[in-house]
Amino acid sequence: MTGAEAYRDDVTQFLRDIIALPSPSCAEKEVAERVVAEMKELDYDEAFIDPMGNAIGRIGDGSTKLVLDAHMDTVGVGDRGAWAHDPFEGKLEDGIVFGRGASDNKGAVAAEVYGGRLIADRGLDGSDVTVYVVGTVMEEDCDGLALGYVLTETIPGVHAVVLGECTDLAVYRGHRGRMEIGVTTKGVSAHASAPDRGENAVAAMAPIVTQVTELNEGLAHDDFLGKGTVAVTKIECETASLNAIPDKCTIYLDRRLTEGETRESAVAEVTGLDSARDAEISVLTYDEPSYTGLIRSTDKYYPTWTLPEGHALVRAGVAAGAAALGAPPAVDKWTFSTNGVWSAGRLGIPTIGFGPSQEKWAHSVLDQCPVDDLVASIAFYAALPAAVQNTGTGS
Repeated sequence: MTGAEAYRDDVTQFLRDIIALPSPSCAEKEVAERVVAEMKELDYDEAFIDPMGNAIGRIGDGSTKLVLDAHMDTVGVGDRGAWAHDPFEGKLEDGIVFGRGASDNKGAVAAEVYGGRLIADRGLDGSDVTVYVVGTVMEEDCDGLALGYVLTETIPGVHAVVLGECTDLAVYRGHRGRMEIGVTTKGVSAHASAPDRGENAVAAMAPIVTQVTELNEGLAHDDFLGKGTVAVTKIECETASLNAIPDKCTIYLDRRLTEGETRESAVAEVTGLDSARDAEISVLTYDEPSYTGLIRSTDKYYPTWTLPEGHALVRAGVAAGAAALGAPPAVDKWTFSTNGVWSAGRLGIPTIGFGPSQEKWAHSVLDQCPVDDLVASIAFYAALPAAVQNTGTGS
């Protein structure tokens, strides 16, 4: 980790600084400005905020374009009383930084920003590579949407993407896809004192919930990605009052897609349920404005993606990991979803992941990132340009 160790204190403080700036999806302005200010302080060749609000920094001007991506937004904190400390303190204890976003994904934001500085220190190891460090917005709301904007509008022609989502210092090469499905039943409202006069939309939904739960047991399995899943995550109804029969009920399904499963096959499975014959079934859409006011509407379908283990970018990641860690890292996959659904899943750009901390801390009240992981990640990112060139990635 030669060189990376020199940035231990600086990267730790930077992470603590950005944890102290709450940044829920669509409200990342302060963090984006802080990230760009840090890039400028570290003498990036270029640093700016794009029209969607993503923070972009550039090092070098080579023919191969490499993007290091980490998202700046976080989920909320939930019950503050469940936290052992202020979630926005950025508490440092026993070599670990605690706080909302420490693992998901501000630890990687900090490590990538300082990885860019070390890349510049090393002169890109003489490689013909341009490195873009990208802090994306809105990932928690709509994974991939902002990175898709970066790759098609802000930095077209990118050859490879490395995601900083937490991998416990392993190289990840894919994950299951996902989609969000709405199922709606209609009824007839009536006074609840005479329920037979109406048709209860909630009662009509009950067998659908049961059959969706049963459907989960028989979904496809892939040896690498694991099993597809479906779960009811929310139910709501419309009713005139607590003394009226509901005339509309909607459930929302989280559908995780393994290899071979598609948007069409997942919708067909729900449509084919006996209990859902009269229900309305749709894939949800997302059209929230970013903090800059830009709207990019999309359906909430996030494709499954994997990169073959022998792909040049995977080999580059393993080589960079060996250089940074002193031994080849493990190669694995994420359980959750990432911006790779767009870079790899929709755009077909080779994508891998390497980042500090572990998935298990994400969205939890123990959200945390070890400082040692930050340093190791800086070393990994700095070793990437040469590894990318040596393995022929993007050629």
